Amino acid sequence: MSPADALAVADWRQRTHAEYQEARDARDVAASWSRWRARRDGLFRSHPASPLLPEDRPGFTALAFPDYDPAWRFEAEVEEAPPAHLDVPTGTDGVVPFDRIGLVRLGGVGTLDVWWLGSYGGGLFIPVKDATAGTPGGTYGGGRYLIDTVKGADLGRSGSSIVIDLNFAYNPSCAYDPEWACPLAPAGNTLTVAVPVGERVFNEDY
Repeated sequence: MSPADALAVADWRQRTHAEYQEARDARDVAASWSRWRARRDGLFRSHPASPLLPEDRPGFTALAFPDYDPAWRFEAEVEEAPPAHLDVPTGTDGVVPFDRIGLVRLGGVGTLDVWWLGSYGGGLFIPVKDATAGTPGGTYGGGRYLIDTVKGADLGRSGSSIVIDLNFAYNPSCAYDPEWACPLAPAGNTLTVAVPVGERVFNEDY
């Protein structure tokens, strides 16, 4: 990685951290989500670390999101779950280890495993794959990310509960560029219901 590329990635992450900090502090969640969306679109459109392929940038206007729906925001206790381990090969970070530290229950939606990144620094990681994954006009086939604290994607906690807002579900980098290899949603993070909020698939050919 060149110095310019490294600084661009660092700047992207700093901006992401700042955007989620604002979302955590906001009293009007829907308005903060709209600002998060607009700023994310701006980064994709013009930032040097944008994951968009060069041929996708000229015609890019905005990522596809349905309107905000507060019914898909949850505050869930992290419950104990049997230990499990994942070793995930990635394109740039080698094999990334994750350990399951628990699960969250999202009302009638289902449960999602909560993972801890085992490499330097650590962090919470919660991906999600719903019933529309891989379907025309649905969500990315490999699933989306809800929480990835090492990258700044973190909506915080309320007391002993963790905030899970499916409206903020976003695609991993491999949804925009097939050369990336990303940690995808395992079985314990796969829902049997359709989730009608959060980012839609960007390119159905990937």
